[in-house]
Amino acid sequence: MHDDSSAPPDDETELVVVTGVSGGGRSTVARALENVGFYVVDNLPQALMLDMAELAQKAGGAARHTAMVLDVRSRAFSTDLVGAIKALKERGFHPRVVFVDADDEVLIRRFESVRRSHPLQGDGRLADGIAAERKLLEEARDHADVIIDTSHLNVNQLRRRVEELFGGEDARRLRVTVLSFGFKYGLPPDADFVLDARFLPNPYWVPELREHNGQEEAVSTYVLGQPGAGEFVATYANLVGATAPGFEREGKRYLTVAVGCTGGKHRSVAIAEELADRLRQARISAHAQHRDLGRE
Repeated sequence: MHDDSSAPPDDETELVVVTGVSGGGRSTVARALENVGFYVVDNLPQALMLDMAELAQKAGGAARHTAMVLDVRSRAFSTDLVGAIKALKERGFHPRVVFVDADDEVLIRRFESVRRSHPLQGDGRLADGIAAERKLLEEARDHADVIIDTSHLNVNQLRRRVEELFGGEDARRLRVTVLSFGFKYGLPPDADFVLDARFLPNPYWVPELREHNGQEEAVSTYVLGQPGAGEFVATYANLVGATAPGFEREGKRYLTVAVGCTGGKHRSVAIAEELADRLRQARISAHAQHRDLGRE
């Protein structure tokens, strides 16, 4: 279908490629993309990605925003996603690759809850199928533009995450997620920068603040009023501001700045909200997200 005489795609053609582990939430991501105006092609064989991109470019209209969802269960699936993406770029497209992931333990619970086997499980255990799929998708994950870890996200939270990433704003701008988390629950695997807010006094030990969180004014005022808190936020706001133009020039569209404290309830939440606000004041597209808020 494609040939050298075809007109090159213009900047209005927006392509998103969604892949990731089975049980990670690809179908939810696909529905969320539909909600923000994408034409979604599910279970597309990799060999047809360039053809689909050219069809979308020629069709125009709603198809100018097309998402292609790749599934390891497709017989035509190959491990050379990187090569397929390179072919799209050589043709003049600018695809963005989303990799949907989750912890093994979470995936096992999800499969068991719906009484389904893993597509690569065969006669082995669920864990064997998950491990085989991770091996198959290893290179695709390494080359993804954004990794969405759904381990601690419900369906509505995942939908909002996708809408924040792909809804409405200029697709060529860098979008920053300032993610609060608790160190006791583990580091976010999709973090580009990790900030440690544990040098600040913990509101947990202040009785009147213990049951509140960093989104509430009393806790936020307490945290941000501590020595070094303002300088901490300003330093990282300046760092993101200084690097954002370079990231955009290099084609990076998503940046995750993770802010951690012990439990992800007080200090990290307050700092994340303040940092996201500072970035927005500097005309950087930023929003705060709180991975572990409510887990205690």
